[in-house]
Amino acid sequence: MLRENLQNSLKEAMKQHDTKSVNAIRLIIAGQKEKDVEARGKGREQASDAELLAMMQTMIKQRNESIKIYTQGNRPDLAAKEQDEIDVIMRFLPQQMDAQAVEQAIRAAIQESGASSIRDMGKVMALLKEKYAGQMDFASASGVIKELLA
Repeated sequence: MLRENLQNSLKEAMKQHDTKSVNAIRLIIAGQKEKDVEARGKGREQASDAELLAMMQTMIKQRNESIKIYTQGNRPDLAAKEQDEIDVIMRFLPQQMDAQAVEQAIRAAIQESGASSIRDMGKVMALLKEKYAGQMDFASASGVIKELLA
């Protein structure tokens, strides 16, 4: 479904001569192809939607870091370009969970995995990534997991 959505959005953006969207969607599709090659190396036909969603979240994080650097370097034009790409990428991600929903999901994952100490954090993270790929920021979730398991 995600793959079809990307292709259809690319066609629509090209028809409307929306170069910002075309460029950003092409970046996503290029990343998708890289993930597919990586998956074939692991014996699968293509990357899962969860892997693609995680890749897009990584793309957003990279662009946010670039925005900070460009803003500090007094380059608002480049920062605006990065923000435009973030806006396009966000269209393909599912609704992000709020802090309360993230904490509830973490508590459920801790209970389901039987985690009892910080050593079990990997189990909890794996479970969350499996169930909530693209819906939560796992960097901030790891802080909540540490707090709950401590």
